[in-house]
Amino acid sequence: MEEWTRCGVVPLTPDGFALTNSHVVHGATELKVMLTDGRRLAARLIGDDPDTDLAVVRIDARDLAPVELGDSDALRPGQVAIAVGCPLGFQFTVTTGVISALGRSLRAQNGRMMDAIIQTDAALNPGNSGGPLVNTRGEVVGVNTAMILSAQGLAFAVPVNTARDVAAHLINHGRIRRSFVGFGGQTVPLVRQVVRYYQLLQESGVLVIAVEPGSPAQAAGLTEGDIIIRAGEHKATSVEAIQRVLTQSTIGAPLPLTVLRGTELVTLTAVPAERVA
Repeated sequence: MEEWTRCGVVPLTPDGFALTNSHVVHGATELKVMLTDGRRLAARLIGDDPDTDLAVVRIDARDLAPVELGDSDALRPGQVAIAVGCPLGFQFTVTTGVISALGRSLRAQNGRMMDAIIQTDAALNPGNSGGPLVNTRGEVVGVNTAMILSAQGLAFAVPVNTARDVAAHLINHGRIRRSFVGFGGQTVPLVRQVVRYYQLLQESGVLVIAVEPGSPAQAAGLTEGDIIIRAGEHKATSVEAIQRVLTQSTIGAPLPLTVLRGTELVTLTAVPAERVA
């Protein structure tokens, strides 16, 4: 495990709650956080979620300065991205780049696919894990999670809107009981003619790129190439939007999916199951 003094955290509240990566703290027996004033303080794990590579810790301190969270749904490729962390042990390092792409899929260390990941060319190295990715207004828009060591300019962050939801569940319950349908997807724009023809009140949907064998998605008849535009009562404008629908309350409950298959609208019904680690 990386030493805590070489990894980043995202302070959320004045009373010590902070975000970091699950792969940094998972299985750790002792956690310490180094503040910008040089103090090294004990921390304890509140909960971690390997599916999103996020974790919440609580630092043994009060009156901390929390970050301001932005809106990752508002990001666009080409926007400036600023990463803060401690790469290779160099404390409080800042690197800059741009948002290279949105809606990427990345495999977590537990083998599960993380969807809706932010790709950036802001330089990340071992030790940046868990640090913030911020915009030019200083708002946190992502939590840095991974880089590809054999490549240049390929780094990834978990969107802050995902992190905000995960953190709330971990702080309140210590774990996330999550339902799943069993498909991989990516956010794609909808063809304008289709939007006008069906009078859709959205411009994007979720393209199904893989269906897990034996999953609720397969049982519902979902196939690769389908574009999901609604999940239950909610617009499926992005992978994140569907992830927010798939909460504990949807386990075992029929979930209607409105799908664009070619140029035809099809309604399928999936029954989300509980995801087990």
